[in-house]
This record gives sequence, C-alpha cells and structure tokens, in this order.
Amino acid sequence: MPVDDLWYLVKRGPDGARLPSKKHNRGKRWRVRWVDNTGAGRERLFERKVDADRFDANVRADLSRGQYIDDRAGRITVAALAESWRLGQLHIESTAIRVEHSLRLHIVPGLGQLQIGQVRPSKVQAWVRDRSLVLAPTTLRVIYGHLSAMFTSAVRDRLIPSSPCDNIRLPAIDRGKRVIPPPEQVHRLAELMPRRLSAAVYVAAGCGLRLGEVLGLEVEDIDFERAELSVRRQLKSHKGRRPYLGQPKTKTSVRTVELPDVVAAALREHLESLPEPVLVDDDTDPRRPVRRLAALVFRNAEGGPVLASTFSRTWTPVRTKAGLPMRWGFHGLRHYYATLLIHAGASVKTVQLALGHSTPTVTLNEYVHEWPDALDRTRALVDGALGGHKTAATSAGSRA
Repeated sequence: MPVDDLWYLVKRGPDGARLPSKKHNRGKRWRVRWVDNTGAGRERLFERKVDADRFDANVRADLSRGQYIDDRAGRITVAALAESWRLGQLHIESTAIRVEHSLRLHIVPGLGQLQIGQVRPSKVQAWVRDRSLVLAPTTLRVIYGHLSAMFTSAVRDRLIPSSPCDNIRLPAIDRGKRVIPPPEQVHRLAELMPRRLSAAVYVAAGCGLRLGEVLGLEVEDIDFERAELSVRRQLKSHKGRRPYLGQPKTKTSVRTVELPDVVAAALREHLESLPEPVLVDDDTDPRRPVRRLAALVFRNAEGGPVLASTFSRTWTPVRTKAGLPMRWGFHGLRHYYATLLIHAGASVKTVQLALGHSTPTVTLNEYVHEWPDALDRTRALVDGALGGHKTAATSAGSRA
C-alpha cells in the first residue's frame, strides 16, 4: 500500500531531478492506495504527506488485526439502520409492534435523515433532551435502549468504529413518588369494579400478576388445595387482531406463586358464576398455534375475553372514585404486592421470582428504595453481635 506523490513522476530526468507530472500543483498531492477486506481496491487523497503516512499506517494495522472498517459503510442513514435492525430482531408480535412504534414516532423523525457515521454523542444527547420534554423517563429509557442496540449492532457489523450512545446521560427516574395504597383503598377498588372483574384486583394485589397475566388466567391455573396459582400465559390484544393467548413477558414470567387466603376466597366466589369456556386463539407455542376453548377466569360483559383497552375504560373511573391519582394504573397493584413482600423481609431473589422478573438486577432497579429497613436491620445485627465488646482501638486507648 504505497503512498504516491501525484505531483511528480516516478522516473527522474537525466540529471537525476524529479520530473513534474501533469497534476503538478493541481489538487491534493498525496495518494494512499490499499486493498480492503473484501478484495476491492481503494484510494484516498491527502494534502499533507504526514496525514497520508498516518492513514496508511492505520489502515495497514486495522487490516492485519481484522479490525478494518470501510468508511463508506457509515453512509447509510439512521432510518435504514433502524429498519434493518428491527427486521432482524426475534421479538414476539406485541413487542415488535411497540418497537416499530418507537422507531417511527421517536427515533426516525429526529435522527433518521443522518448518516450513521455522522452521528456524534452530542447529537444523541440533544435527541435525549428533546424527547425528555414529551416522554416519561421510564418510556424514554426503553426507546433509548432501542437506539443504543441499533448502534451496537452497527459497531458489531463494522459499519462504524464506535457507538455514539456511549456515556449518554438519561433523565433520572424518581421512584420515590410511587403511590402505594393502604389496604382499605385496595378493598375499595375491588368493591367499585364490576362484579365480573372484582377478583382481578385481589389477584394483582395478592399475587403480583401483570394485567395480561390476570386476563389470561384460566380455571386450571388455580390450585386451591395446594394454595398455588400458576402463570403460564397472558392475554394479548393489539390492532389488527382479535385477543389471543401468548407467552408471558419473559421466560422467568412463567412461574407459580402462593395463593393467599384472601385471594382464594375472592376467586372461589368469583368462579361460582363463571360463563362457559370461550373460543380463543392460543399462540403460547408459536410453532403450533391453535384455536381452542379456554375457561378464562375473567370475561367481558358478553362473556368473551377482556381486552386491555376496554379494561382501561372500566378501570379509570374506578381509580378516580377510590381516590387514587391520575395515571395510577392497574400495574400499581403489582407494586403494592412487591412492597408487601419487601417490607415483610423478603430477599431480592424471592421478590424477583414472585414477580417473574428476568434478573434480580431488574428487581433492585425497580424497588431498591423499598429496602432501607433491611439496611437498618443489618446495622442492628452488627451492633447486637459486636456492640457489647470493646474494639481493639478502644482497648488500646484505655491502656495508653
């Protein structure tokens, strides 16, 4: 990969002097030629020889280490990268819809027209600031996660040398403002709900199920004798398709939780007037989707599956009458369940398994502020064990 001087010919004159070429004093003087990792010939021109030599050395090193990145690869747009990344993901149907929505409404409008090689961390930080004005911090973090994953894939495919999403500051999530209702308010919610959905409040508050898991619960999932409730599927609904049963949110969401007496009593009463099984699509096994009769525990007014959208219309006035703040959703009952476990002394692992979180880290990130009393107990244990004895420093001081 020679560095060529385009202003002079290789051969010299009779007196040994260098002969100027036709390009002498015209355009950039120094040319670097190389063969890239695909076998194609490439070249680049430079004004100064020092810059050409440096570039030549770097290209040689990158090719020898297998780290060569074609500068032309970074010319694809963020919009094109987003689409190729989205199509390559192994998302379940509902997640794929949410990801497409995030890319189309939030990432492509702000960054889509840029070439990925032109995106700098400052541009990403400006995008985060702009989106923080219209999105909640938790929502923004999810969407930013998609953006970061896109650029990580571009680095892995050697389209760009590094990701512009490194060391980006995101808005803090204020966990301290979470509203946890007292028991009286939970009972009030159950009283205000239609009879066909009243027990759903206790299943969420007493077993920690997500809304989709509650709506996908079948009679066979309840074991009154063993006092257990199994989470095997969830009811999903989105535009363009009727409600169907599908896999839970994560693999660890498939779980068995204890069935408290108060929840069991509510379910026993509820099941006394349960309609006949309803015909629904079951995609729990994506390779073998079936349409079958399902004895869903919770139904709509006509006896069919409950859509999340129609449930929300029922929930909103009930929440208001119960005195809970705006935007306090059904998911708040799951937080209620988690805090009950934590304040009773449950470990992070116990809470993780009960909630079906993918890792203990997820649980800690969500509820770390709920464990302060655990720190107090740790201090009390240490003081109880060691506090009655003089420390070595104290003993040495008294001897002195």
